[in-house]
Amino acid sequence: MEKRLIFVTSPPACGKTRLAKRLATALKHIVYLDKDTLIPLSKQIFKIAGEEYNRSSKFFEREIRDYEYEVILDLAFEALKYADLVMVNAPFTREIRDNEYIAALREKLAAVGAKLTVIWVVTDPEVCHQRMINRNSDRDVWKLAHWDEYLAKLNFNIPENLRDPDDEGSLLLYHNSTDELADESFAKLMEFFKDYD
Repeated sequence: MEKRLIFVTSPPACGKTRLAKRLATALKHIVYLDKDTLIPLSKQIFKIAGEEYNRSSKFFEREIRDYEYEVILDLAFEALKYADLVMVNAPFTREIRDNEYIAALREKLAAVGAKLTVIWVVTDPEVCHQRMINRNSDRDVWKLAHWDEYLAKLNFNIPENLRDPDDEGSLLLYHNSTDELADESFAKLMEFFKDYD
């Protein structure tokens, strides 16, 4: 059985965490990692630097963002030594559309006998907007106050560049604008991962 590093990804508030936790509960022998676990460390960096807590700021982009991804991937590769499935819940907004980044990641995974599976959460932007309002998180204050500006930076298109014709698990879709679509998509995901159960 091939090891797999699974990215559950999409723009914020599309339903990544709900899906990731549902999958982690349904599958056996899986390591679940959530990049949001690193937020307390990031908040401390903002505090020490005397910066306003704003995860859309230039300070965050320059001093924090890439390090969060580096740490969560280091943890994932460590976990792959001991588990067949390792799942990372994170947006990876730039990374998944960067072909060089993905090629390098796949090469690194191949060296440890693993493949990359990206589960893209397909959700209507207005559904995401309402979910962001409902979750009432301090990380979304700036985003909601500047919604049009924030939305213009996001790409909700399916990252077709991730499809590998030699690997049916390279890009899987989870439609999450309604509960009915989510349940149908989840059943298809479970069918793909049935050999890991």
